[in-house]
Amino acid sequence: MAERKNLDGLTLSDHDGTRLMNLGDMEIWDGADLSLLRDGLNHVILNEKHQSVAVDMTCVKYVPSGFFGMLFDWFEKGVSVRLFAPQERVIQMLWFRQFFVADSDGWYNLHHGRPIEEQESAEEWTQEEWAAQQDRETPVAATR
Repeated sequence: MAERKNLDGLTLSDHDGTRLMNLGDMEIWDGADLSLLRDGLNHVILNEKHQSVAVDMTCVKYVPSGFFGMLFDWFEKGVSVRLFAPQERVIQMLWFRQFFVADSDGWYNLHHGRPIEEQESAEEWTQEEWAAQQDRETPVAATR
């Protein structure tokens, strides 16, 4: 897929070694916004060679379903992925609660994922509980 020639609408800045991307005051992202972020990530990671990226979520109330998957794809390739200041509506999304952990001052870090209950932290898990979660089989739908 071709990368767009420019990244108009996307602001890039640096924060403590992390390349921060911002779509401005956009509250609801659609497919075009997701496309711009994807192209921005490609540019920052592949062209600028950053291994730590972040997305400013200060104004965002809704994200398309592909947003988290796109971030996780880069994470699985070794890129550190963070979100800055997500709103409560985004924080309550199931995918967010499972794969992001609070860092400090509004920053959230993407991690490998384990269910985290409202009052539970990742450090409270015993090794047996962690192993049990990893051993669960995921049902696979039959295909023709």
